[in-house]
Amino acid sequence: MKGIILAGGLGTRLRPLTHVTNKHLLPVYDRPMVMYPLATLRQAGISEIMVVCGKEHAGGFMNFLGSGKDFDVKLSYALQQSSGGIAEALSLAEDFADGGKMAVILGDNIFEDDFSSAIKVFERRSGAMVFLKQVPDANRFGVAEVEGDNIVRVEEKPAVPKSDLAITGLYLYDPDVFSKIRTLHPSARNELEITDVQNLYLQERKLSFAMVDGFWSDAGTFESLLRAAQWAAERKKR
Repeated sequence: MKGIILAGGLGTRLRPLTHVTNKHLLPVYDRPMVMYPLATLRQAGISEIMVVCGKEHAGGFMNFLGSGKDFDVKLSYALQQSSGGIAEALSLAEDFADGGKMAVILGDNIFEDDFSSAIKVFERRSGAMVFLKQVPDANRFGVAEVEGDNIVRVEEKPAVPKSDLAITGLYLYDPDVFSKIRTLHPSARNELEITDVQNLYLQERKLSFAMVDGFWSDAGTFESLLRAAQWAAERKKR
């Protein structure tokens, strides 16, 4: 299975820090943010990885990560020309995926868990898998409503969430994801929404889930960036 790190976007919620560099190159305690999703994929046994980044700071990623040799991975790059959403960024990796399954992770998501077992299970399935975490501020995220072992509804940043289960920024997809993305229309934000992709799999009853047990945070706001850095510092002390 190949891995894809989505590290585009303008990082407007972290301005003025992102006036000079990409959000995913900002430090989270003692290392650049992008190192955390890279480590998550590597820990899960994925060593062939594509980084999708914006053209404005592509040089920064390449200067830091290079070929990936220093991190025991093989890296490729794709440039997102505009901020067209997560699904649009993922579409740029179709040739890289080469008809296989893939693990997709957002470049500002920081996980404690080892996902190697879940990935091995998914490799024997078709469809898509998402990873859920109970949070107090579910309205900031895509939200899943679950009945028993099944997801019955997915909503993007609902004003009144029907559950406290946030959809984290790690997704497993079969190669059908790219044909699904081609059917999408831009949302009110003028983006191709990844939640719409999940709903297409849900309509086919091919959307499964697993729970995140350990620490998880995005790092796209000042508050969550601080929370992630504090966790990273405490982990290093331990």
